[in-house]
Amino acid sequence: MLNSVDELIRLLAEKDYIIDRKSAIAVFLALKLEKPLLVEGPPGCGKTELAKVIAKVLDLDLIRLQCYEGLDYTHALYEWNYPKQLLEIKMMQQVDENEVKKRIYSEEFLIERPLLKAIKSDKRVVLLIDEIDRADPEFEGFLLEFLGEFQVTIPELGTIKAKDKPFVFITSNKTRDLSDALKRRCLYLYLNYPDEEKELEIVRRKVREIDVEKARKVIKIVNSVRQDEEILHKPGIAETIDLVNAINLLGAESEEDIKSLVVNVLLKDEDDIRHFEGIKNGRRKENNKDS
Repeated sequence: MLNSVDELIRLLAEKDYIIDRKSAIAVFLALKLEKPLLVEGPPGCGKTELAKVIAKVLDLDLIRLQCYEGLDYTHALYEWNYPKQLLEIKMMQQVDENEVKKRIYSEEFLIERPLLKAIKSDKRVVLLIDEIDRADPEFEGFLLEFLGEFQVTIPELGTIKAKDKPFVFITSNKTRDLSDALKRRCLYLYLNYPDEEKELEIVRRKVREIDVEKARKVIKIVNSVRQDEEILHKPGIAETIDLVNAINLLGAESEEDIKSLVVNVLLKDEDDIRHFEGIKNGRRKENNKDS
């Protein structure tokens, strides 16, 4: 187990995940106190990757629950294997009804979903509840018992408590406010896009053959896109790495050549592309007037 914040920072860096000390303290406390960590921030800033890398650093299995609109307990916690139950009922036609119910509502007929898998695991796991803001607010209420007690109640089987508390990471893109009840059960970390120097370090670790000055140009362009309020879908760190790889592949050298790749790699929305092209064309006209 981790002994210090510095050790956590070092181990994450060895897995090519760069984290600042303030964020590392939040992660370290969540692990030591065995409290869920709510990680909020814009898409693409490394929230999901943090949970994945923590699992690697601690050599633990990662169980992921991807949230979406309409998610309910049958997909998050458990459901019964109805076809198998029906087959068993047919085979037990001459058996007492109470015995039949006892048989078909046993763990043999239970299909474990991510939350149940996490607390029934024979060893500790990392549980990632990803993009909880995509799920309906009612789903948060369902999670409260799990996050507060690390247990779930199945009417036919009773209460099942975790043998070893999972390390829980809950991510949110802040598309809606989460309930106070859920927040009270978690420690909190807000991740934003990295500053230029930090992103440069990430790129250098992920793309080994890259000219540093060219990488700086790319990062400045990416940051200008992120800071443009008219751009709705901001590029994440992964898109920065994709753009650097694309530049390497095509041998793009000038800033104009690099910007021409933005619409293919960074921007994934027609309105965003149109806006960016308009800015680029406007600057080109200004440059022509000046010359």
